[in-house]
Amino acid sequence: MKTRRLPVFAAAVLGLCSCAAFAEDVVKVGVFEPLTGANAAGGAEELDGIRLAQSLYPTVKAGAKSYKVELAIADNKSDKVEAANAGQSLVDRDKVNVILGSWGSGLSMAAGPIFMAAKVPAIGLSCTNPLVTKGNPYYFRVCFIDPFQGTVMATYAHKNLGAKKAVLIREVSNDYSVGLAKFFTDSFVKLTGDKGAIVATLNYNTGDQDFSAQLTQIKSLKADVIFAPGNYTESALIIKQARELGIKTPFLGGDTWEIAEFINVGKASVEGAVLSTFFDNDAPLTPNSKAFVAAYQKKYGKMPSGTAVLGFDGYLLALDAIKRAGSIDPSKIRDAIAATSKFPGASGYVTFAGGSNDPVKSAVIKEVKGGKFTFKTTVNP
Repeated sequence: MKTRRLPVFAAAVLGLCSCAAFAEDVVKVGVFEPLTGANAAGGAEELDGIRLAQSLYPTVKAGAKSYKVELAIADNKSDKVEAANAGQSLVDRDKVNVILGSWGSGLSMAAGPIFMAAKVPAIGLSCTNPLVTKGNPYYFRVCFIDPFQGTVMATYAHKNLGAKKAVLIREVSNDYSVGLAKFFTDSFVKLTGDKGAIVATLNYNTGDQDFSAQLTQIKSLKADVIFAPGNYTESALIIKQARELGIKTPFLGGDTWEIAEFINVGKASVEGAVLSTFFDNDAPLTPNSKAFVAAYQKKYGKMPSGTAVLGFDGYLLALDAIKRAGSIDPSKIRDAIAATSKFPGASGYVTFAGGSNDPVKSAVIKEVKGGKFTFKTTVNP
């Protein structure tokens, strides 16, 4: 499928308008991302996907009117306090109609109550912690959630690697890392039938750079696998320092690893690291998958990451909801998002059913091989 066919195909499916000439008014889409700080590379990837979608679909029709889509971009600075401030600014100052983001579950959770109080719907892109949407009727997401991701990686460790004992190393200041570690633990203990299957759970903080104490302890333990969900920079440093200490145990992680910085920081040390993520460029999940990849390559001159595709999908889902709502009223947009069924995103179909704000999505397992994230398999729910 050629790049030029993407607007035609998606416009037919989603009923979107790709011509700005007919726009009469403006609808504001808030972009809530870490564009500075420890998570900046992840936020930038999601913003790339959003900007691509906007370049293809700069307007949307709601009822009898066509609206030009404007992005109101707020940097949450990879910090929970700043995230709350950024969220408040989007609803108070920018008066956005719908919000996209954030990379980082803890950042999303910090602003979630603000969005709910203002009755402005938010679509999480790669924030996988279940607490992002729990109890919040205004927060949705386009990615899978950590109970599934934790089970996927525990199953891989046990069945593919034959692991019976595991060590966890958590970024204890990161809600995502702590949550995913718990779900891995629950599943791994169940799979092995051994309550002592997790031989140690070690902690570090965001921004740490020296992991010698944790790794020295790991070296003294007899573990078959190390599960280390956390931010891409710290995770890469952990693996690099582990290899320098002579630790050869396989490392497994989650979706936060699929950022170029993980390989740039870890270099040859992260070869063989295995992770779960959202999307693979060579394993299309819907008719939009290949078209998205081609359009992304044309715009940015590189292959997209799994988080970029979620930024793209979140934007298109927001516009699709506006069209179905026939209104740019935030509450009506929320109701339309909640009624979404079989939305054909590039990263898979999105359906919110039974009152859940979380879609059921497949997971992709990748391995760092030859300095690249390479596809291993797709795991369906």
